[in-house]
Amino acid sequence: EGDLLIDGIPVRQWPLGELREAIGYVSQTPFLFSKTVAANVAYGVEEAGAEDMRDAAEGAQLAAEVERFAQGFETLVGERGVTLSGGQKQRATLARAIMRQPRILILDDALSAVDTHTEEAILRYLRGATTDCTTIIIAHRISTLRAADQIVVLDEGRIAEWGDHDTLVSRGGLYAEIDERQRLAAELEAL
Repeated sequence: EGDLLIDGIPVRQWPLGELREAIGYVSQTPFLFSKTVAANVAYGVEEAGAEDMRDAAEGAQLAAEVERFAQGFETLVGERGVTLSGGQKQRATLARAIMRQPRILILDDALSAVDTHTEEAILRYLRGATTDCTTIIIAHRISTLRAADQIVVLDEGRIAEWGDHDTLVSRGGLYAEIDERQRLAAELEAL
């Protein structure tokens, strides 16, 4: 109690460099370098092959769009990725994290700028590709969380509920209310 364990070892016992190497983090606010798409995706992976980079971009649902650019993966993204859309920036940083093959992947509202169809494809890919990885997803959209093994609902910084999607919906609490609101909003938008 009171310890955070990674592979059964308290986090305080991990060498800081090793711990940092074990974590892949994708923020809601992506950071890209003024380099090519390929260089941004492969950043931090010393022996990044073109095929591995393309596979990671494909998993992040970015490859097909990038291949339509005049320069493909050699397209310069400009300062902070100015030439890319918000969703493309998020997916480029997600592909970068995928390239690193981290033991822990943290997605901090990292799919907020993508549509639900693209989000679904990314999550399907991650479920298959991250079987040896602990994935922590921070999100406001229930669709992002639906297939998670465990969902922790925070309300004003405190744990309000904990369980899987079906359990939380059946309890009729805060999570169920949010789910209902989001489903109704989606239905209205579809009209």
